[in-house]
Amino acid sequence: MKFQAEETPYFGLGPDLILNALDDVGWRTTGTLMPLNSFENRVYQIGVYDEYKEYEVVAKFYRPGRWSHNQLIEEHSFTFELVDFELPVIAPIRQDQASIFRVEQFQFAVFEKKGGRAPNLEDDAVLSWIGRLIGRIHAVSATQPFEYRPTINVEQFGRTPVRFIIENEFVPVELREPYQGLVDLALTIIDTAFNQNQDCAFIRLLGDCHPGNILWMEDGPSFVDLDDAVMGPAVQDLWMLLSGDRESMALQLRKVLMGYEQFMEFDYRQVSLIEPLRTLRIINYAGWLAQRWNDPAFKVAFPWFGSQRYWEEHMGHIREQIGLMQEGFSI
Repeated sequence: MKFQAEETPYFGLGPDLILNALDDVGWRTTGTLMPLNSFENRVYQIGVYDEYKEYEVVAKFYRPGRWSHNQLIEEHSFTFELVDFELPVIAPIRQDQASIFRVEQFQFAVFEKKGGRAPNLEDDAVLSWIGRLIGRIHAVSATQPFEYRPTINVEQFGRTPVRFIIENEFVPVELREPYQGLVDLALTIIDTAFNQNQDCAFIRLLGDCHPGNILWMEDGPSFVDLDDAVMGPAVQDLWMLLSGDRESMALQLRKVLMGYEQFMEFDYRQVSLIEPLRTLRIINYAGWLAQRWNDPAFKVAFPWFGSQRYWEEHMGHIREQIGLMQEGFSI
């Protein structure tokens, strides 16, 4: 298939446009540019210089059409608010009081380049440390809601991507009916779980709080990406830190909460949302791949998506999650 410009959201985003965009908002680029690993956005390490030295910054070009300008402003404002409370998050760099810039159809931001490593989540002290940090973040984030950012819900994060998958015939015809039946059952269970917890507070969240978005430096952890900031239950920022069997995850969660509750009270009813949130993420991820399939980078990075085997395994995961949701989770 030959992709048209409207089907390739980063069409035209070449080195000259990128470097000129940074020059136009006050950076002085050296001409060096290296793409970094990112699919949803396009992220580059770029050489710049001032009168004292040469150094590198990271420029993020947001996927056109994904976020409105107000949603990006709200993400950045949240990040700056956390920085004002001396919380270790990697904030965009302001130039003349602005942190979001535009070149042609692209909105972009520039960040300091930071070095570090992935956190060792097998270390109980690390889990508690990260828990303390998230507790501090939530103590700030709970003070006011987002106005423009999304709220985690079954319709937007579950049923909408499923409809896209079905309507665009990504699932092989012989699996289509079993797939529809499975996701309908899973989403019904998730709906019930959300309804049973409807009086639990929804707060501003990091949203995609997995180990890959935590950078461990000499002075501890920092969060490097608030691109998926949403409104939702606090446990959404905790469950992706857990791994292994039920017993292991329960032990890990207790370690995380040991740190978290030093700064923020945790509503233990939300533990029952862990498996529903995990299931919603699994379903949404398949929809994300489907919705991005016209981006050539996705076909290269995820060649297995859409195959018979992929959908059989995906349905197996959903089936397993249905069992786990019905079984329930407790600590």
